[in-house]
Amino acid sequence: MPLVTTTEMFRKAYEGGYAIGAFNVNNMEIVQGITEAALGENSAVILQVSAGARKYAKHNYLMGLVMAAEKETGLPIALHLDHGEDFEICRSCVDGGFTSVMIDGSKHSFEDNIALTRKVVEYAHAHGVVVEGELGKLAGIEDDVNVADADAQFTDPAQVEEFVTKTGVDSLAIAIGTSHGAYKFKPGQKPRLRFDILEEIQRRIPGFPIVLHGASSVPQQYVEIINRFGGQMPDAIGIPEDMLRQAAKMAVCKINIDSDLRIAMTASVRRHLAENPSHFDPRQFLAPGRDAIREIVSHKIKDVLGSSGSAK
Repeated sequence: MPLVTTTEMFRKAYEGGYAIGAFNVNNMEIVQGITEAALGENSAVILQVSAGARKYAKHNYLMGLVMAAEKETGLPIALHLDHGEDFEICRSCVDGGFTSVMIDGSKHSFEDNIALTRKVVEYAHAHGVVVEGELGKLAGIEDDVNVADADAQFTDPAQVEEFVTKTGVDSLAIAIGTSHGAYKFKPGQKPRLRFDILEEIQRRIPGFPIVLHGASSVPQQYVEIINRFGGQMPDAIGIPEDMLRQAAKMAVCKINIDSDLRIAMTASVRRHLAENPSHFDPRQFLAPGRDAIREIVSHKIKDVLGSSGSAK
């Protein structure tokens, strides 16, 4: 099966009351861990690449890894650009074989966001590629995305219909309380998603696929491992998984997960090297990292996203 767009994935997810996981990839072990987990759960999956990942691993290497995963698993796999900041990077990914791109115009005015997003949509659609836009600003830091708490903005439901209509986007990322990175909330601050905003958006654009960014939950068992073997990670509070499951039962068809994978892999590598100080073969310490990725992605698919069996 060749790489697919997210169109059919999202239609089935909306109707079925679940979400498809969009997992960030940077190297071979991460790609393998994610897709092996998806195969075990017979789930469709989105592999997404940030601008930082393209700089690190290079476009052609990442394409080769994703194509290999598709051949190995036979799953419906979409390859998505995460947080494209301008038309040029979106065009490069469309021309380079991606099946989905995100243009993040949230830093611009509403009118300029529409104009930029529309430009990307026209180019992508002409090449059979789907587009995700964004309204609202998530706080936090992840790769090239850096938004201060004071600059974060919830999505205004009154704007979504105009934005979707004028841009022609295929899905919409919204801000309802999630944030990028592992450290989402200050000590004593209670995580809360604005389901009232999500409900109003769903009412205004019924059946339209909604996306949540910054939705990692921060696996505490791996944070503890990192700290046990020389790390200094403070307690990190992520988005409670029951909230994500509730969102997936509503209009949210795509949930982005990145920090959870980074923490799980780092913890497993740290533990292996601490317990096996004589090991110097990267295969020896990267294999446990791959196993941790597979374990956490399996959990997300089955227990949080609800997408097990969606590859049918």
